[in-house]
Amino acid sequence: MRRQTAASGGRWRGGDGSVAAAWWVGVVVLGGHLLSCAQAGLLESNPGLAYNFYQKSCPSVDSIVRSVTWAQVAANPALPARLLRLHFHDCFVKGCDASILLDNAQSEKTAAPNLSVGGYEVIDAIKAQLEKACPGVVSCADILALAARDAVSYQFRSSLWQVETGRRDGTVSLASNTGTLPSPFAGFAGLLSSFANRGLNLTDLVALSGAHTIGVASCSSVTPRLYQGNATAVDPLLDSAYAKTLMSSCPNPSPAAATVGLDGGSPFKFDSGYYARVQQNQGTLASDAALAQNAAAAQMVADLTNPIKFYAAFSMSMKKMGRVEVLTGTNGQIRKQCRQVNTS
Repeated sequence: MRRQTAASGGRWRGGDGSVAAAWWVGVVVLGGHLLSCAQAGLLESNPGLAYNFYQKSCPSVDSIVRSVTWAQVAANPALPARLLRLHFHDCFVKGCDASILLDNAQSEKTAAPNLSVGGYEVIDAIKAQLEKACPGVVSCADILALAARDAVSYQFRSSLWQVETGRRDGTVSLASNTGTLPSPFAGFAGLLSSFANRGLNLTDLVALSGAHTIGVASCSSVTPRLYQGNATAVDPLLDSAYAKTLMSSCPNPSPAAATVGLDGGSPFKFDSGYYARVQQNQGTLASDAALAQNAAAAQMVADLTNPIKFYAAFSMSMKKMGRVEVLTGTNGQIRKQCRQVNTS
């Protein structure tokens, strides 16, 4: 999803090569402490998921998903953002049931908000390996959740958050259901409502918006902030200098396939710099700028400029999002192929 900014071995390096490594250890330790403190609240509302759900039925699931995902990310640094978005777009429509992967007519992936979503080939590759190791055991929905985590974690060479598993796959995928996806043009109230409809709160909105620290946006999602008709009309919530940078990537009119980095500072590095840019009116999307227009959200933005707080908050909200309307137990199915429902 970005240029590779981690040094060899996956560690961030300071001038002497040692400070950043020690800093990351500190993040892991403190982040783990923060997560453990809040974990009990999560588990009280557990919808049937579990850590190490496949411990007996497919003990190699974690290593297989990580191995395939990391190999693919090493070859294509755009994948962390794509897989993270794929998981997000799945969970916000009928819950985390892998319905976005289905190829039937008028499926979710044919809807306008999903036409730029990618990473399907990685899920296919992982599923193929898992079907060899543990036929009919691991759901596509769980693969999505694990692959998103592992893709983002590649730069650290260590898992950034734990993933609960035990999801089963849905059998319905309709483009008409994608209206629940948050819009890149949404104001604060609209965003908060979209998240609330999925059982997510203000903290989750601000933390998960941090996913925009990586990846790209289509110019069509940005140009309404830059132009009005044939004339320049810059959104007053957008820093004027950054607006010029966006215009250079997204002229008027822009080619249909044109894109611009979501994070103008470090668009290929998963970090907390996104929040500093939101504070500086340099959020790429209108939905980014919206976070600074509410006092409570703006305070959270300020807090999450601290990388330790960001990683902890993002981890908690990812786990919470991963529970949205999941199918467990005997509901749904375990698809043999992620792009189609089982026929028998």
